[in-house]
Amino acid sequence: MSWEEFWIILVCCGITMLICRVVPLFALKGKELPPKMIMALNLIPPAAFAALVANDILSPGMFASGFWPAGAVIIAALVVVLVAVKTKSLLLCAVAGVVAYALLLAI
Repeated sequence: MSWEEFWIILVCCGITMLICRVVPLFALKGKELPPKMIMALNLIPPAAFAALVANDILSPGMFASGFWPAGAVIIAALVVVLVAVKTKSLLLCAVAGVVAYALLLAI
């Protein structure tokens, strides 16, 4: 890649970042959003987190070595979901997930 191509790509990335991140902030500054829009925007962080977690938990060949190694991960994830619904504490979710996974692998 030449330096000219590098600078073209860098400028295009910068413009894209500016358009996608900065312009909406200035365009919506001081304006009230409808309640349904706020509710929809509040769903973005949990959906992104769920997609990242699901990518680590579920994989195409997860049951290739048997049910138990993959089953332990899924059961530990269910424990984390139950703790999250009950406590809403990130720290307790992390501790419960690690403990559940360790106990399931020790069996």
